[in-house]
Amino acid sequence: MKKSAIIIIASAAITVMGASCKKYLNINTNPNSPTASKPDYVLPEAIVYTAANASGFNTYGAETAGMQANAGGYGGFGDWWTYDWGTSDYTNLWSGTYDALQDFQYVINETKDSADMAYYTAIGDIMKAYNFELLVDAYNNCPYSQALKAPAIVSPKYDSASAIYVGLANLLDTAINLINNAPSDVVAMPASSDPMFGGTMATWKQFANTVKLRLIIRASSVISFPNTTFDAAGFLTTDAIVNPGYNKGSGSGGATQQNPNWDSWVAHYDNSTANRAWMACLYAFGFYNGQKLNDGARMRAIYYDCDSINPANGYYAYANQLGYGGPISISFAPSFTNAWYCTSFGQSPSSITSTNSLGGNIGIMKDPTQGQPLILAAESYFLQAEANLRGIVTGSAQTNFNAGIVASYNYLYELANGSLAAGFNPADSAVAYQAANATSYLANYGVATSDAQRLEAIITQKYIAVNMITSQEAWNEYRRTRYPVSSSFTSNPYTSMVSTLSQATRPDKLPTRIMYPNTEYSSNASNVPASVSPYTSLIFWALP
Repeated sequence: MKKSAIIIIASAAITVMGASCKKYLNINTNPNSPTASKPDYVLPEAIVYTAANASGFNTYGAETAGMQANAGGYGGFGDWWTYDWGTSDYTNLWSGTYDALQDFQYVINETKDSADMAYYTAIGDIMKAYNFELLVDAYNNCPYSQALKAPAIVSPKYDSASAIYVGLANLLDTAINLINNAPSDVVAMPASSDPMFGGTMATWKQFANTVKLRLIIRASSVISFPNTTFDAAGFLTTDAIVNPGYNKGSGSGGATQQNPNWDSWVAHYDNSTANRAWMACLYAFGFYNGQKLNDGARMRAIYYDCDSINPANGYYAYANQLGYGGPISISFAPSFTNAWYCTSFGQSPSSITSTNSLGGNIGIMKDPTQGQPLILAAESYFLQAEANLRGIVTGSAQTNFNAGIVASYNYLYELANGSLAAGFNPADSAVAYQAANATSYLANYGVATSDAQRLEAIITQKYIAVNMITSQEAWNEYRRTRYPVSSSFTSNPYTSMVSTLSQATRPDKLPTRIMYPNTEYSSNASNVPASVSPYTSLIFWALP
């Protein structure tokens, strides 16, 4: 079943995956003929693999939503520059997600007929819904009702994306009911089997509510859901972070044991540099450096040497617009690592001379031992704010909007162990941020004078909060709302997330979706949709 980066869950004494290509918990030698294992072994492995896969979705979102651009001195970007995506682009998102789903389905199948295993079944259902939403939001229609049934069905039909969304909302309701009605002899969920919430089922219900809220917000304008109520547990107020014990080391076969985002973008366990071909995109950077909003605190917590300005053009030295080779004079990434992140808060750039100098700090890339977020508390609050604005749930949109900004600072100010770094106060930073942008409705909800401005403020702050963390959510929200605002193309890269080499035929010059992988056309050709275009085929909830 799996595929990537290993970590040790010590109390279970099992090895699980993350971000390399090695396979360490080989439950299935043949994915179409699964062999027996134990749900309490498979469940944590599947959660950890979902976290590793989340790193790939973050990259996909960052590359499409104006958060990352090509660095100087690198060629071969091709499809990423032009958006001329084919069936070999981003294929890991499809295969990795279905791989994780196979494991969650195994857990469900093994526990669903045993009432005392209700918690395992419920978590399997919740994570199944989370992963299928990732697929729908990236690909639209996909195999659902006949999926995960091999060897009985090896060429599953494609279900409509809208029907899948309704099915996922119902599945989340089922999972919450299982938790609420678990028998007195239910098998408790041990922390060793739950690398995200440590067996706290109340938080799992909040996670389920939050995923369901996201489904309803994203699609309720085009489809109807049979149940739009939510469990009394409420929504996430803390970050949903997977951490099975990431550490800076290697396991059997040399696979990394560290956080998958760190391994992708900062450095490998042997201190060799990770991906340096990408750097900050000026469009996103403009939300921090005063071009669109002033946010020095989050800017310095995210971007390396962010006060460095190229005197030739006034741009941040380690930033670009996607596709540009000039006239902006793009700098190379620092010689020791990539450039858009910052784990060097408070240090002078000259003091950072190797990847060994990095870590133990705040920001996006905190340390090799940090957890991998699936949903941020900030996103939960912004979802609630929009739900309040639209009358989906009761509550104060402004209160949730402000809470989302505080939660964004809180995540960035935390160290890898989850503790708040000394001397950092998220609430105070949020107050200072809103004061520095007192006339902007993008930072101050009360300044907005229309519901359109209020929605723009919510989505823009969500974009800022998920920047290079769960970036796919920014890309999803842009396609759904057209916020934050991006011009189709302009000589000012702060106002456009569009690649200068875009071949997209839409007015906004952006793509609409990625393509189904070539494996589907070779193994499931009778079912895979035909005539799909990255420029004209829409996700069912997207604006035309």
